[in-house]
Amino acid sequence: MNKPAFLQPEDQPKSLGQVFGTPLVVKGITGLPLLELAAWGILTYIAGRKRPGWSRSQRSVAGALTTVIIFGSEWGHNLAHAATAHRIGKPADAIRIVFGTPLLIYYDINDQQVSPHQHILRASGGPIFNASLVPLAWLARRITREGSLAHYVANFALGTNIFLSTASLLPIPGIDGGPLLKWSLVEGGKSPEQADEAVRRVNLATGSMFTVAAGVAVRKQHRWPGAAIAAFAATSLAIGLGLLKE
Repeated sequence: MNKPAFLQPEDQPKSLGQVFGTPLVVKGITGLPLLELAAWGILTYIAGRKRPGWSRSQRSVAGALTTVIIFGSEWGHNLAHAATAHRIGKPADAIRIVFGTPLLIYYDINDQQVSPHQHILRASGGPIFNASLVPLAWLARRITREGSLAHYVANFALGTNIFLSTASLLPIPGIDGGPLLKWSLVEGGKSPEQADEAVRRVNLATGSMFTVAAGVAVRKQHRWPGAAIAAFAATSLAIGLGLLKE
């Protein structure tokens, strides 16, 4: 099974303009910001569970601000990719907005007009952006008062960007770590096909480790981290077993 194509060259999405030389597009109902609305409700609920002494308005504001943190960090991540690609003269083909989240589109992931080093540079922009926000969020957490709304938001921003800057480096095709590993191997002398096979074997190993880690998390009643790790495990194993391909 191939990975679903989120946009094809023959598609005719609606263009909203350009960002860093890349068309910003929407397609049908998926252009609506439904994920942001859902996240606001969920994060407001989470704020109430973590800070039961807060008023309803404080919880709602916390939910709104943490929603901005999540989607702002994700948008910044993708725009950093687009900026890097534009900077090196190899822009992305499109940025598609799907329910409020950006998806960077490259029609040909093995484009021979893009050198291995350029592939690596394009894939590195997002993780570098999120990593650069980590010390700023850490500083904000240090200078805000424990228990305050500002401290809560700063702490959330810290966790979000630590997660994005590390999870994005997992060797999974479709997120940044997969292309970074693949094109580093190609730059080292392997063919793209040999590099793809190496990535597949790495995912089989990492998927097995994630499966064990997810089991441990669930046994210790860390349900949400366990679910996230299980999702990474399932994806890695599907790639490692050849069930999911780009």
